[in-house]
Amino acid sequence: MNPSRQSHPSSFKLSLIAMGFAALAACDTGPAVITSARPLNDNDQSGPALQIVQPELVGMDTERLHRVTQAMQEYVDAGQLAGVVTMAARDNKIVHFEAVGQRDIAAADPMATDDIFRIYSMSKPITGVAMMILYEEGKFKLSDPVEKYIPEFANLQVANGEDANGNLTTEPPAHKMTIRELMSHTGGLSYGLFSQSKVDDMYNDVNLLDPNSTLQDMIDKLAEIPLRQQPGSQWHYSVSVDVQGYLVEKLSGQKFGDFLEERIFKPLNMIDTDFHVPEEKADRLAQVYGYGPDGALVAQEGFGGANNYLVDQTFESGGGGLVGTAMDYMRFAQMILNGGELDGVRILAPLTVEIMHRNQMPKSVPGIGLGARGTTFGLDFAIIEDPVEAESYSKGEFYWGGAAGTWFWIDPVEDLVFVGMIQQFGGAVQVPDVRGKSRQMVYQAIMEPKQ
Repeated sequence: MNPSRQSHPSSFKLSLIAMGFAALAACDTGPAVITSARPLNDNDQSGPALQIVQPELVGMDTERLHRVTQAMQEYVDAGQLAGVVTMAARDNKIVHFEAVGQRDIAAADPMATDDIFRIYSMSKPITGVAMMILYEEGKFKLSDPVEKYIPEFANLQVANGEDANGNLTTEPPAHKMTIRELMSHTGGLSYGLFSQSKVDDMYNDVNLLDPNSTLQDMIDKLAEIPLRQQPGSQWHYSVSVDVQGYLVEKLSGQKFGDFLEERIFKPLNMIDTDFHVPEEKADRLAQVYGYGPDGALVAQEGFGGANNYLVDQTFESGGGGLVGTAMDYMRFAQMILNGGELDGVRILAPLTVEIMHRNQMPKSVPGIGLGARGTTFGLDFAIIEDPVEAESYSKGEFYWGGAAGTWFWIDPVEDLVFVGMIQQFGGAVQVPDVRGKSRQMVYQAIMEPKQ
């Protein structure tokens, strides 16, 4: 064990709830021990916000909720994951907060609940909130064309095929990409990662998300690349949230990271969320893993090791650049579930938050694809429209996840938030279904449903 980690916050025992990530075994019947980096909050409308309570106090069953821990421990024991942190809150109270496995296998360093994770695309909802803060200030309308604020996009064309020589051909957009389309991945942009086309090739040729470049560099490159498809014609996962980060800079007059710190992280006491991990917290950054040819876990950074998270980032990626802890993300997500407020601090108005998890896609686009049936998209959140098709529980649940396996969901029907953190690449074939399994285990622990 890394001796420096012994200076992490003291452990405390949950005498009322057995959430056993750190101490689970098949024969385990005792309560778990949780380590936490931050003090519990001290006020909300019905008592301390995000206070750890006995699950029965909010209509859940302790023994059944312990199955979340058991399921995650089984993945660790099977060698499929190195370590996991999971966290659940209902009625603004924490009912589950556990860590199992190891932060770093080679160092034999146990996972702790305050460890720091690359959250990748879970950065996107945070960027969306930054945009909506500016929306509330009247800085833009969702129906505005993006080029109104990014004039470099004024002459964007749309790819429509190839000529006899195999060269890309283009046509004018049927309409200008709007900010609503930008925030719902229907604006015509791509990623260069999740589809194969000449436009995707162009993204890769110019290294669009070069970590050593700036947001302005990204915009200048995008301005020279046609849209992959007509705006509003389909949902296609894209760099649109990185463009939103640039928009935050243009609309606010601040550096993107400074805006996030001043308007979101500091007010919400998200003390470990940033675009990099400072030296004094480096021993809390969880190692990320892939799978070797034999299926064994192999320590490796994602995306070719392009990002060194231990140094300040030049490229502040609103689409995937943040790191943070489970508690930090829980505070963010609970604020959203609370209608934009946490601990008496208001980030957004309730109706603004409602806009974010309302279907914003064109009526001609029925869903997001990606195998996510019964699912539409709001403003930087996916939304469960049909729980039966989605094999979920509540209509209106909204969620997203990150490339290295992190996941969360917000259920306004059951007043529930769940946050899960792993650091594992490998795709759906190799990475276990932590998202589906955790959802099953959490909902079967609800004894007093609200619907």
